[in-house]
Amino acid sequence: MRSLQQKVFNIFWLLLPALVSNSTLWAQKTGAIYYPDPGQRWETRQPTDLGLNATKIQEAVQFAEANDNPVPRNLEIAHYQSFGREPFGDGLGPFKERGAPAGLIVYKGYIVAQWGDPQRVDMTFSVTKSLLSTTVGIAFDQGLIQNINEPVHLSMAPIVTMEPTSGLHRAARIGEPQTMDLFATEHNRKITWDHLLRQTSNWEGTLWGKPDWADRPDRDPSKWLNRELKEPGSEYEYNDVRVNVLALAALNVWRKPLPQVLKEYIMDPIGASPTWRWLGYDNSWVIIDGVPMQAVGGGGHWGGGMFINAYDMARFGYLTLRQGKWKEQQLLSEKWVQMARTPTPANTSYGFMNWFLNTDKKELPSAPETSFFHLGNGTNMVYVDPDNELVIVARWIKREAMDGLVQRALAAR
Repeated sequence: MRSLQQKVFNIFWLLLPALVSNSTLWAQKTGAIYYPDPGQRWETRQPTDLGLNATKIQEAVQFAEANDNPVPRNLEIAHYQSFGREPFGDGLGPFKERGAPAGLIVYKGYIVAQWGDPQRVDMTFSVTKSLLSTTVGIAFDQGLIQNINEPVHLSMAPIVTMEPTSGLHRAARIGEPQTMDLFATEHNRKITWDHLLRQTSNWEGTLWGKPDWADRPDRDPSKWLNRELKEPGSEYEYNDVRVNVLALAALNVWRKPLPQVLKEYIMDPIGASPTWRWLGYDNSWVIIDGVPMQAVGGGGHWGGGMFINAYDMARFGYLTLRQGKWKEQQLLSEKWVQMARTPTPANTSYGFMNWFLNTDKKELPSAPETSFFHLGNGTNMVYVDPDNELVIVARWIKREAMDGLVQRALAAR
């Protein structure tokens, strides 16, 4: 009996490559959509097997490898050469030394090319914002947020920050507020979830020691403390303090850490690795329901944010390509994805954070108007092209090289 079992086992392994190949052919012929299995079980295909020009794909890979971002690979040093020079620009969260250019090209769900070390976990900066807005999207789908056009203050409870030494100074601070109210001012009470998601809130205040005006401050210092407050929704401004306001507001609604939300509802179902981590700041701890929780950052502006590998970034990109669906599960509602891809009136090339739209074709003139991309400093890009069933993850390339990479990949079609 053992001998017979061994023979069957051996025959199975001999036939396995053919079975896998036939399943791919079946999927192509029937129009079935391929979704990768968890972890390392993501099928790689030769470009020619899927009707792509292998030479053009290789040219795209070589182009990405040749366009390494020249900034220091020690990202803490890079910070103090850029954002760290802003007012109150000190880092609050961890930084990590990055790797060489890396990435992969996914066509119809299959990996057709990769370069560098896609398994390496690195900071991904503002691609984190797309994951942050996703946790808000899940809250919307779950009914925790009824209407994204309602003022955020209606969903906010008093926020208690963790200050281990505060009791030592209680007498000196008698009468001062002991809770945080993100939306106490008349101006901030007008801000809706939609405004925060689209970076048009013009929120005023200080969070985690960072004033709103200190992020990418006006060139005229005399305006820093006396700036004109624009009506929420009327002006787009990329501002990480306000992004962190959204992260704290979302934490307040969920009443549990956002990394746990993302893991349960998105990353585990799409088969992401166990190596990603979403981090906040040293001082971004609050107490909710008696439990200490860290409010995460929406990027790596002052350190922290999402630390993740290229494979997991590609899985998220593929989820957004498939309108929030993964196999038989609708992880993120089509309604939310459609809203995320709706142009912001004050900036029609931006949807919800950080869904950059290609409506004006300025950033990616070689790509279709229907494509979009999740983008972070570095450059970290997750290019998503539903028309061509294409996802490209590119890490640590020059910003001006983004279109050249996409152009070469599209030429393989």
